[in-house]
Order: sequence, then structure tokens, then C-alpha cells
Amino acid sequence: MSGIVITDNQQPDNPIIYCNDAFERISGYVRREIIGRNCRFLQQEDRNQPEREIIRKALQKNENCYVEIRNYRKNGTLFWNELYLSAIKDNEGKTIYFIGVQNDISRRKKAELELRQQKDQMERQVQERTRTLKINEEYLSSIVQTVRESLIVLDPDSHVLSVNEHFLRTFKVTRAETEDRLLFELGDGQWNIPQLRELLEKILPTNNPVEDFEVEYDFPHIGKKLMLLNAHRIELEGEYKDRILIAIEDITERRSIEKRKDDFLSIASHELKTPLTTIKGYVQMMNKLMPENSNLRFKDLVGKTESYVNRLNNLITELLDVSKIQTGYIELHKENFDFNKMVYDAVEGIQAGTKTHHITIKGKATDSYLGDETQLVQVINNLLANAIKYSPNANEILVYLSLVSDYLKVSVTDYGMGISSEDQKKVFERFYRVGDIQQRFPGMGIGLYVCDQIVQRHGGSLWIESEKDKGSTFSFTLPLKERADA
Repeated sequence: MSGIVITDNQQPDNPIIYCNDAFERISGYVRREIIGRNCRFLQQEDRNQPEREIIRKALQKNENCYVEIRNYRKNGTLFWNELYLSAIKDNEGKTIYFIGVQNDISRRKKAELELRQQKDQMERQVQERTRTLKINEEYLSSIVQTVRESLIVLDPDSHVLSVNEHFLRTFKVTRAETEDRLLFELGDGQWNIPQLRELLEKILPTNNPVEDFEVEYDFPHIGKKLMLLNAHRIELEGEYKDRILIAIEDITERRSIEKRKDDFLSIASHELKTPLTTIKGYVQMMNKLMPENSNLRFKDLVGKTESYVNRLNNLITELLDVSKIQTGYIELHKENFDFNKMVYDAVEGIQAGTKTHHITIKGKATDSYLGDETQLVQVINNLLANAIKYSPNANEILVYLSLVSDYLKVSVTDYGMGISSEDQKKVFERFYRVGDIQQRFPGMGIGLYVCDQIVQRHGGSLWIESEKDKGSTFSFTLPLKERADA
């Protein structure tokens, strides 16, 4: 079945307003991650293809076009896309929509490529087969022994062929107790773990390799272990055919440290909040009781004190939000409110506090949205504050509101420093800060993480489009009604 998308040519950047189930299956994205984006997100970083120029000219001239273009699924895998792009015009001849019909032609392109390069391919296959046949048990064993993780090599029936020294030390067993035995019978059944059976018997045969499969188990002699398993079926020929290699990373201590860090974060934030509230109250009282003829220097010091107290209060509030998110205690208090007014009010508040930037709002979303207004105000404020902070040499910020299908969309665009494609993948991670930005601007790297979590908890999606030294656009969509896949 063909994937179908419809884009709105009347809105900036031609956002997708409709996609069918086949497009979700082809691309690997779910609908809430698709609606509101420009179709170029499917090319990810591979945007220098000549086919994109063909598409761009067709959009400019409001013409139909056909291309075969490289696209990438959500998991990063390449697929070839056969795209038929058609313009939909109104009675006056104005193009209002574009319909894209897409087919996965990866198999056909692969066959064409194989035919064109048959001679070279056959030579490479012979060389690869020769190299593979030379791999012997001694070579495989040397690799296994030098890896600083616990490794197990199994046959297709889950019998242990070999383990490395790290495995023996970690799980306090001997080689005689381990090798040439069924994995699930080791140590009176201590490895007869339901999750491990599921990995080997159900998941691995259909999904090779398996990465970061988390297993928690209480072993009789060494206690509870939290492990990350990475499994791969080694498809060799001859004597070593169909070996299964399992790498076991013990993350018990790491997770324990993370929990202690989160606990400290929560306790410290709460403990700091109480005296800070008192200090804030005293500063406010000083402002109220300050005589009109007070020394200007004194007034300036009180004002700066209040500014720094508010900044510290915001940082502690963000830390508390992170703590609540990590512990699962953050709650949504959903009520109907005027979303458009909320954004305009938030922009007005930010605009009043800055003399360096002018914020422009365009478009409308909805005057009735069911959500947590306080948390969404926090998202808008954070995105605007970042836009101001990271565009010191620009003075314009654009906020665009729109409706795309059954989602509302908000975009905040600045014309500042921009973010590299590599850093874009990590900006929503907790405590992550871009290297060169970290050196120039203070911060803890938690604002975007909190924003992303709030948007996700509303069933929406937050993303960034940016180019180094050309600015950034942070956009998020929120469903206008509850969805099963939200």
C-alpha cells in the first residue's frame, strides 16, 4: 500500500497535515511525530541530493513532479522512496495543497545497483567469504577474552560454548561450571531468567541484533544485578555457523549512583526552596518599605538582589521539575483554556523584560485547549528565553501559531548562533549543553529536557531545525483530542 501525505501550501514551510497508516509504516514514525513537519525531515542529514532541488522547483512553480529519493526511517535506516508529488488547486488556480504518494522501492533500487555492479560485487563477496572462512575458534576466543564486559558465546540451542574471564569474575563461577552446559541450567538454574529466555527464543530470531535489552535479576550468591544485554547472531559458515554472542554490561552500580544523584537533587532542591522563599519575601518587603528618598546605589543593590534571587528561584524550580519527572511524580492538571491568549500573554511578559529583541507573533492555534496551562506556559517561556539568550547579535524572534490536521503547532524561530546537526540529537537530554555554548552562556542544560517531557506528557512532539550561525526553530505539536498512540 502506498504512503500518502498532504501538505498545506498556505502555511509557512508546507507542513504535513495528513498522513495515512502506510506512510507511518514506511517511515517508522507515528502520526504525532509527523504532523506539522516539512517532508524534508525524512532526508535527515542527507539533504544535498539533486532530487531535493527538483522538488523545490516544483513547489515554487506549483507543478507536479516525480523523483526517486533517499529517505531514512526513524531508526536511521535508509530506504529509497518513489515520490509522486501533485499540486491541488482551488477554483482560482491557486495551489492550496500538495499530495505526495510514496512507495518504498528499496528492493528495486538494490537490484538495479547489484546489476550495475555485479562484477565488483561478486569479487567482494568472494573476498568476504574467504575472509569469513579463515575465522577460527582461536581468533574468536581472543576477541572474547579481551573485551572488558561479560561475554557468552552460545550455540543455536543455548549451550555455552565459551565465556570470558570478566564473566567468570563478575558472576563468581568457574569455567568448568559454565562451558558445555545449557545456559538455563547454570548454577542450579540461576540463569533461567524469563526475560533472557524471551530474548533468545522470541526476540533475537526475528530482530538481529538486539541492543540494550534490560534485565534485572537477584542471583543467589552475588545479589541483585541490573544488566544491559546486547545479543548478536553470528552468521558464519562451517564449524562456527550460527553462534550467538551475548555481551552483558553490569549497570547496577551506575543506576544506583544515578538514583542517589536524583535523590540528592530532590532533597537539595526542596531544602533550598524554603530559605530562598524567605529571602525572596524579605527582598519584596525591602522594596515596599524602602523610603522614596533612598540612595540610588542602595535601590540598585536591592534590585540586583531581587533579580538574582528570582534567577536562583527559577533554577531550583527547574531542578524540582527534573526531580519530579525522574521519580514519576510530575502531574498534569488539565483544564480548558484559551491557548492563543496563553501564548500572547507569555510573549507579552517576556517582551516586557527584554529591550534587546522584538518578538513577533503570527497565526492562531485554538481558543480552547485541554491541558496544563501552567506547564505549557513554562514551555513557551523557556523557548523564548533561549531564543533571546542564544541570539545576542540578532534582534528578531518569530512565534508562529497554526493548526495542522488535528494538532496545534507552535514554532519559535531565532536568528542566532544555531546548533550543529550532531548536537541537535542531544539537546533534549538531561544536563546536556552544547560545548561552545557552555563556554559563553551559563546554565545547567535542563530547560529543554523539561520542555520535552511536558510536551510528551501532553501527547505531543518537540523538535528542532537549525543550522550553525543561521539560527534555530523549535517547534512542538499538541493533539487537540486524546489519542491512543499519544
